[in-house]
Amino acid sequence: MRALDLYASPPKKFVNTTDSSHTQPTFPNHLNRKFEPEAPNQVWATDITYIHTGEGFLYLNPVMDLHSRRIISYRVDDHMGHELCLNALKEAIALRQPEIGWIHHSDRGAQYCSNAYLNTLEEAGAQISMSRKATLYDNACVESFFSSLKKEYLYKHVFATKAEAIIAIQFYIKFYNKKRMHSSIGYLSPMEKEMAYRKGFQPGNAKEQNPSA
Repeated sequence: MRALDLYASPPKKFVNTTDSSHTQPTFPNHLNRKFEPEAPNQVWATDITYIHTGEGFLYLNPVMDLHSRRIISYRVDDHMGHELCLNALKEAIALRQPEIGWIHHSDRGAQYCSNAYLNTLEEAGAQISMSRKATLYDNACVESFFSSLKKEYLYKHVFATKAEAIIAIQFYIKFYNKKRMHSSIGYLSPMEKEMAYRKGFQPGNAKEQNPSA
């Protein structure tokens, strides 16, 4: 690494984004680490992470389709209120219109247990699934996305302003969806994975398939 002028990304200061000390209802882990659904819009996962800037922290909440690892929607703001997550969820539902019985997976944070968030999920026909307390691997796909976002791009820059960081996040998510290959989905990008599904190029399935958007 020294000869190639490479260096490892050092760990950053941890900021807790999960407040599970609340009295709102929680739900069992129905996903149970089954991270490879057969089709789009069967399982979505979400979480919150933070991004440091010279003007303070930003918080990112993406909604990921686990079939393709595509980021369907996301919100960035300087707070972690339930509106951050709720607005991302509503956009994803409007874009994809999943069929009744789809799984929504998150941690047990207060944002995901708020009445407004749970009501939106119930109206959309979701089966609500939540990670066990303090178990990051229960939501490994979103955690992996956060790691890629930070180590591959954000940690290489210093953001003096929140506006600069937002532009960087937008750039990376476009790259991630369109071009970043994933070994778990056959070294395709998320959008290529979805295109392959629509064309019916799935192992053992020669028939044309017509998933939701």
